[in-house]
Amino acid sequence: MSRTVVELANRHVLVLDASHDLAAATLANDLIGLAWEHEVEIIAVPVECLPGEVFSLRSGILGEMAQKAANYRVRMVILGDVSGHVAASKAFHDYVYETNNGLTLWMVPDMAALEARLGA
Repeated sequence: MSRTVVELANRHVLVLDASHDLAAATLANDLIGLAWEHEVEIIAVPVECLPGEVFSLRSGILGEMAQKAANYRVRMVILGDVSGHVAASKAFHDYVYETNNGLTLWMVPDMAALEARLGA
């Protein structure tokens, strides 16, 4: 499991590599812990690291991630293609739209998009 802290738009971002195997039950806490361990305000997680149930809004996992990110003042970013999930669910489409307009949980296609977003 590789973790890299990079600087994007004058912010330190912890980027997990795709080999991380994150558990759904402790996902939000694990990500907050990693952010604190590495003393960063933003953690970027490849979509491949996330269990499939994360993308089911009924599971509540994304809501928990967003709430804990807000509570602990950590931004969480899901990196990668979520277009299949967006196309499959109007509710998920709307959720992505709303979270991407907020400050705590974003879904972006790649690091370049994240850097552009942070620089804006």
